[in-house]
Amino acid sequence: MQSVYSFFKSQNTDLAKEEKILQQSSKDFYQLYLVMIVLLVELQECAEKLFETSKKQYVSNDKPKQIEKFSKNSVIKQLASDAVFQSQLKNHKITYWKDRDEYVRLIFDAIVGSEVYQEYINSPKNSFAEDKKFILDLYTLVIAPNEGLYEFLEESKISWLDDIPLANTIVLKSLSKIKENPESSPLLTRLYKDDEDEDFGKQLFRKTVLNNESLSQEIIGKTPNWDQDRIAQLDAIFLKMAITEFLHFPSIPTKVTINEYLEISKEYSTPKSSVFINGVLDQLVREYTESGKLNKSIRGMQ
Repeated sequence: MQSVYSFFKSQNTDLAKEEKILQQSSKDFYQLYLVMIVLLVELQECAEKLFETSKKQYVSNDKPKQIEKFSKNSVIKQLASDAVFQSQLKNHKITYWKDRDEYVRLIFDAIVGSEVYQEYINSPKNSFAEDKKFILDLYTLVIAPNEGLYEFLEESKISWLDDIPLANTIVLKSLSKIKENPESSPLLTRLYKDDEDEDFGKQLFRKTVLNNESLSQEIIGKTPNWDQDRIAQLDAIFLKMAITEFLHFPSIPTKVTINEYLEISKEYSTPKSSVFINGVLDQLVREYTESGKLNKSIRGMQ
């Protein structure tokens, strides 16, 4: 969607160049995923250093104990020792946090001051299940919304600000898959599940751009009360991409296509966009089905 929008907005004619940008943005997104995972490891290393220092400086009070439990969290320890994860960090040269100690400490201080952290360190329980629940809650409630994190992302790579909501969702899915005695790594080893999945993104971009004029006519014919100039540019792009999936990707169920673009529109467009898009796409599916224009496989009809 971002690549299609950029291509139309800039009135670019170099399709190959934009496809390379699309490929690079995918690589950047996977790097962001790794950066957010390794942040947990960096935070624990920060806690370990503070724990060792506090043991020497605060022998008579509870400060070391307040840091010790986090410094020994078994879930983060497992992440740090994950061979697949370490290999991916090396392959993608992920060292963003190494020169940004101040951000790691800023986020760690926010963690220590949070309610979820206080509940964790005051709990008498010590189990992998508790450690895992804490990390999931901590990431959701404290790390993901941290303002210092957003400042770091903006300094590192501006495109990450748009990507972080989806990256956070995938990070949480990966963390939720962690087991005490894992048989395999719970982390993504690549952004796409296979070459076919990767090719889908390229083909969707190419077919949407190359068929722009005919796709525009499809939209105009189904929105009689809307002048083309009155349709938000992003909404028009969502509709064009959805129509492209209807007509050129037989294996994708129409319901999946509609649901995907409704969710994306809620994130990126106006509050009323999802209602408008849903109405247009529902009408198109009915008309395409009746006319036989909807070329779907058995899988794609479900």
